[in-house]
Amino acid sequence: MPKKDTTMLKVGQLARHTGLTVRTLHHYDSIGLLSPSARSDAGYRLYSRDDVARLQQIQALRQLGMPLADIGTCLASSGISPLTIIDRQLAALDRQIDEAARVRAQLVHMRQQLRDGETPELASWLTTLEHMTMYDKYFSKDELAKLALYQDDAVKNEWRQLVDEVDRQMKSDSAPETPAARELGMRWMTMLERDTGGDPSVMARLNIMHEKEPGLAQSTGITPAIKDFIMRVMGEIKLDAWSRHLTADELAQMRRHQQTRGKEWPPLIEAISREIAADPTAASVDAKLLAGQWMDLFHDMVGHHPDTLPRFRHAIESEPLLRVGRGMTDEMLAWLRQALHRA
Repeated sequence: MPKKDTTMLKVGQLARHTGLTVRTLHHYDSIGLLSPSARSDAGYRLYSRDDVARLQQIQALRQLGMPLADIGTCLASSGISPLTIIDRQLAALDRQIDEAARVRAQLVHMRQQLRDGETPELASWLTTLEHMTMYDKYFSKDELAKLALYQDDAVKNEWRQLVDEVDRQMKSDSAPETPAARELGMRWMTMLERDTGGDPSVMARLNIMHEKEPGLAQSTGITPAIKDFIMRVMGEIKLDAWSRHLTADELAQMRRHQQTRGKEWPPLIEAISREIAADPTAASVDAKLLAGQWMDLFHDMVGHHPDTLPRFRHAIESEPLLRVGRGMTDEMLAWLRQALHRA
């Protein structure tokens, strides 16, 4: 039997080893997130090997983006283990390594161009590099190979023309209800469905990329104002379809939801897509948390009245327009229901 490690660290020693401050460790203790296993005769906090292992889990979950307020609940659940957390850390590092490898490959290609005497315009060179690097943050190499928005110059030109038309329409008449605006919105929806293959995860990441990468507007022309305008136009188009199935009060609630919480859907859809790939059985704690977030957003959109849901489902089934760029697939919904059932 291996000998039990009885080494105990004082709070200052633990702070030095981990790079955290003593104040941070005191705070973790005060909120019950990491309490030391023992105290010295003089009253000093003493941390055991198990305490340090828990601290590693806390810091790992923070690096993975979990709010501090949620970490205690997560660690208290039987559905998560130190092995699971380390697996997630490794997956995150693998993504960083893959991204660095793609950037390196691009730099090697550029170096070879210079050795061959090729002299592309500097502005074009830097813009292309910035564009590729931005896309590399959000899409795998295989996904980029299939993404027409990224690969096909004809598609890029078609989108640039549409963006210019939307910009002119927005400046001449900013009302999203006009026939001209709706015609542009229909073209936008159709092209987006076509050029992403209808993949909700790809659509969600494109949306997230435009939110997080201000420099992307320079190469695509899609400014925040244009994006907000076209989202309003597409929202009006879909509300027209919903109006054939929902009451005036239900439509008003859906409109309010679009305006106040509509931007929460893309990151949630992307998180669900990732978790389905990692946990197809929906057995993890993350699956339950995502299912809870989905349920909260869904009810904020449609309310809680028992008569609404059957009409909502019938609308989805009978209105092809509502399935364009829908985001949530039947596979996702089945997975979410499975996660809720396990909760």
